[in-house]
Amino acid sequence: MAKEAQLGVYLVDSTASPEQVVAVAIRRCYSNRPALELMEKISEQKRAELIRMVSASGHTSTTEHAAFVFAVEGISRAASHQLVRHRIASYSQESQRYVDLSKEPLLYITPPKVRRSAEAVEVFKGQMEAAEAAYKDLLVRGVEPEDARYVLPNATETKIVVTMNSRAWGEFLQKRLCRRAQWEIRGMSMGIAHLLKSRAPKIFENVGPTCLTEGICWEGKMSCGLWQAVDGGELRVRQKHHFKQGKTPAEYSFLEE
Repeated sequence: MAKEAQLGVYLVDSTASPEQVVAVAIRRCYSNRPALELMEKISEQKRAELIRMVSASGHTSTTEHAAFVFAVEGISRAASHQLVRHRIASYSQESQRYVDLSKEPLLYITPPKVRRSAEAVEVFKGQMEAAEAAYKDLLVRGVEPEDARYVLPNATETKIVVTMNSRAWGEFLQKRLCRRAQWEIRGMSMGIAHLLKSRAPKIFENVGPTCLTEGICWEGKMSCGLWQAVDGGELRVRQKHHFKQGKTPAEYSFLEE
């Protein structure tokens, strides 16, 4: 019988010394010394200074030299569709085409808002069990898993391995730790953030939504309002701005500079 899945986030592996690698890359940009010299005598304090310097300036391309691999399970197919929109990354996901899901109870994820009502839970659970029964029935009738999977819902649990470099993970966490992110991918992001901060605390010292890291919320009318708790916090909207009175865009043609 179908049953609920539990979220699991695991750091599989990473660049052996991520902060050392990033520090060497930063030094490379500002020095013509031989590589072996750049690698010498980079203390923990110096690494922290270098990483904070590029973070403050926004020149974070040097953090792309460190990579982190995560294994995630207990998320829905709906959440995985949100996850794979992030670039640059490598993904290896459990295949519903080749994996026969009838051998174990069908695992699924229940949204919190469904849990608010016992009646809603019954409706939701009934649909999961009906989907599981239809899937198994199709297999019995000779339909291959790659076609039987079409009856499975977005709530079906999936497993995935994800690799991103430091910069990509930072941008991922900026968007998905925001309160506007959907609850499931936000919960996964919290687990990832804790592991990244433990593995490379200096690289991920200042990760999170822009309201906390930059004092700017870009969500406009959809904002959760957290920016108001930040000193100097601002609410902005990404849009084209108008020139001041008496000025025209024609006077400032960036295409002709």
